[in-house]
Amino acid sequence: MATQQSQVIMRPQGIAVHAQSQEKERFAHPHRVMLGLYVGAFLGMLSETSMNIALPDLCDTFGITTGIAQWMVVGYMLAIGIVLPCVGFLLKWVKAKTLVLVALSCFLVGSLLSAVAPAFALVLAGRIIQGIGTGIVLPTMYAAIMRVFPPQKIGAANGVAGLVIMFAPVIGPTLAGLIIGAFSWRAIFMLFAVVAVVAIACTAATFVTPIETTRPKVDALSVLASVIGFGCLVAGVSLVADMGFSPLVVALLVIGVLVVACYAYRQLHIANPVLDLRALGIASFRTPALMVTCSFACTLAIMYLAPQELQRGLGLNTSVAGMLMLAGGVVNAVCSFLTGRWYDRVGARPLVSAGAVIGIVGSLLFLAIGATTAPVFFILAHVVFMIGIPLMQQSAQSAALKGLPRELAADGSTILNTMQQVFGAIGTSIATCLLSMGSGATVAEGFVAGSRYGYVFSLVLIVIVLVFSFFLKEDKISEK
Repeated sequence: MATQQSQVIMRPQGIAVHAQSQEKERFAHPHRVMLGLYVGAFLGMLSETSMNIALPDLCDTFGITTGIAQWMVVGYMLAIGIVLPCVGFLLKWVKAKTLVLVALSCFLVGSLLSAVAPAFALVLAGRIIQGIGTGIVLPTMYAAIMRVFPPQKIGAANGVAGLVIMFAPVIGPTLAGLIIGAFSWRAIFMLFAVVAVVAIACTAATFVTPIETTRPKVDALSVLASVIGFGCLVAGVSLVADMGFSPLVVALLVIGVLVVACYAYRQLHIANPVLDLRALGIASFRTPALMVTCSFACTLAIMYLAPQELQRGLGLNTSVAGMLMLAGGVVNAVCSFLTGRWYDRVGARPLVSAGAVIGIVGSLLFLAIGATTAPVFFILAHVVFMIGIPLMQQSAQSAALKGLPRELAADGSTILNTMQQVFGAIGTSIATCLLSMGSGATVAEGFVAGSRYGYVFSLVLIVIVLVFSFFLKEDKISEK
């Protein structure tokens, strides 16, 4: 009897051990598995941060206004905002590898279309197709990290992902400026196409599907509500800076909020939600997710304000402004990588708290900048600020994803990226509005004063992160 019982007990254990050994062999080189997604995420961020510098040339080529050209940015964000909430559900229906290849192919097609388009409408169409690809790749990367890497290495893995993502903003504007100067704005899209081909090749060669497909029932009403709600919300927020609270903007915001609220209610009350919002009910996910959202909005606000202040406030040309921001960008990328390793050793709370304090110091240094301030002081403020941001953002993001059970990892990643996109757009719009409020004896002083309002806004966001850090509780549920 005892022997029989032991056999009954040993069989499932043996099966489990065999399954674990297979999984370990499958992911023996996890970074190699993730290489295609790393390149794809880098491409998405490179595209997002390098386009602003091309807008004046687009205006000249097609004879359009700056407001119309701005749709190259708004349309991209809009596509991402629409696609993001659906990714978690798509990963339950389509193999992750297939979905990533489709996303990267979309980016390739969009890049080629924009590169050869004879009319601005087709350039914009290609840009929107690019946004669809980026909206799929980013959350899929973080969902895959949770499956490919063991729990004790999640922080380091997110650090590598952070390095990849933050390296793009470092070189994006400078690279775009050099390419436009040597060739034309069309060459930027050809560069995107080449990188997309590399990402597709890496994904096809090395990526292993780590996420199970359960194929739940499709709720068409939820999908429609997601597209309308998040689309209107992102579009409304993105247009506030240029159009103010016009009837169109107000209508978009009201419709977006109402439809998103109905969408959320439906997801919580149906058997097979498109996006499982139960993840927000888990405190170990919800608290760090809010911290990530605030720090991301703060980062985008600063990335918008700083070049404006350098060029229009301190009177520097584009090349010099780009070089002055390079040091902070490099520091940010390096700290993003190191933060992941530190997270695995000490956890999120001390890193978030330290990052918030450093970020506050950086914000205060930004507030001390005047129209006659030496550029070296700006470099100091930017470097200090960029040390604090990854300590907050990367560690909080690792804690948020690690605080979820494995079955909610894809949904959690989608929720996190959606929150970042929506609130990042809100942060940028608020910064734009605050910048326009500045006034002074000269135009330069007016820009400096407006930038200060924006820096105060960033300071408030960092203080919120610092307060949240005291309530941070890291759940080990995902390690089980």
